[in-house]
Amino acid sequence: MFKKFASEAFGLSDIGVIMESKDFDKVDADDYLFHEDQEKIYFLIKSKKDEYCFTNLALIHVDGESAISAKRVIRRYEYAQHAITDVSIETAGTVDLDIELKFTIGEKRFDIDVRKSHLEALKDMYKALHTIGKLQKRDEIGRVHAMSAASVLGSMLKLNTGVTDPASVVSHYRAILDAMNDAVRDDHTRRDFSTIFEKYIHA
Repeated sequence: MFKKFASEAFGLSDIGVIMESKDFDKVDADDYLFHEDQEKIYFLIKSKKDEYCFTNLALIHVDGESAISAKRVIRRYEYAQHAITDVSIETAGTVDLDIELKFTIGEKRFDIDVRKSHLEALKDMYKALHTIGKLQKRDEIGRVHAMSAASVLGSMLKLNTGVTDPASVVSHYRAILDAMNDAVRDDHTRRDFSTIFEKYIHA
């Protein structure tokens, strides 16, 4: 405990700050946005060596080896491919200078230390991440139902079509598969969460 307190007190720890939106264009993560696809930063936590950039499409992690090294590794976690789970905030104790935002995206666990003066803003981010996770779960259920429905329809089609017309079976089954692909890819795989961030994040 004393070691941690001393590190924080002397500015040696890697506690992050929440950047203001007017400074988003000054951070490293901005260089890795897909501006061509209308990607936009909604929330960004910056520490001495890392940046955690939450856009409408993905989490971009600018991972630094150390505070004094210029080397960075850029990792991107698309919301459409990586589910957000286990979202929590660990508030500060009496002597702590930081709070923690914790969550898992895909298989990657994040525990991000943030100055406790940013608690109110972090609460907004907690709500946004929690809601994104719920919507991703709903989409997952929708994809499962779409695939089950396609399987049932395919079986019914085979039973109701005479074996003397195999081309008709293939044609109808392909139509079902195309419809299922559209449902899974478009209707039940949300990619852009702009509305969620705009609802909960108050810049």
